[in-house]
Amino acid sequence: MPFTSKEIEFLQTTLPFWNHLTPVQQDSLKKDIVKQHFSVGESLHTGSENCSGLFLIQSGQLRVYMISESGREVTLYRLFDRDVCIFSASCIMRNITFDVYIEIEKDTDCFLLPTASYRQLANEAISVQAFMNDLMESRFSDVMWVIDQVLFASFDRRLSNFLLEQSNIEQSDTIMITHEKIANNIGSAREVVTRMLKYFQSEGIVRLFRGGIEILNKKKLQE
Repeated sequence: MPFTSKEIEFLQTTLPFWNHLTPVQQDSLKKDIVKQHFSVGESLHTGSENCSGLFLIQSGQLRVYMISESGREVTLYRLFDRDVCIFSASCIMRNITFDVYIEIEKDTDCFLLPTASYRQLANEAISVQAFMNDLMESRFSDVMWVIDQVLFASFDRRLSNFLLEQSNIEQSDTIMITHEKIANNIGSAREVVTRMLKYFQSEGIVRLFRGGIEILNKKKLQE
């Protein structure tokens, strides 16, 4: 199915190396790239054995996370409109020996650049390799920030950061999320999350209700 002019514009802006490709390479990309849609709750990537390629997020929201041996989850980062999902093509990155999972948090429309097509382009154009290096550097920075939070930040700080981030994402002080889901995001246990949220509530920082949280004092939460 041919791309619309708007979709071509999206590919050009999302893939900065596009304009450095030859017309033949651009035509090859148009033939290889596939439009896809994912619904909330679906899994886009389920470990190192899954290596579909690069997903270019046109609209939606994804969560990239890891799972410990005990089954505890921790979110590495999220992807939004015009982001590129790199770990869905983890097999093209040498020495990646850990499993990363990607779930759909909001209905997502995207384009898939298959692994084989990317590899061919990377062998032909240094601009493609530079793009991947920049992308890996950015994601590595995201992951290092999470490691710093998990290892060195107090739990109340981690929880505060998560609530502020979620409020910013939803553009609302009312966050519809369960304590279990928060625990999955920050690599903790539900009981620990609940205890700290109740403390926040006693301090007048948040209001808890079934299925959600309302931030009452954002300044205090930031402090």
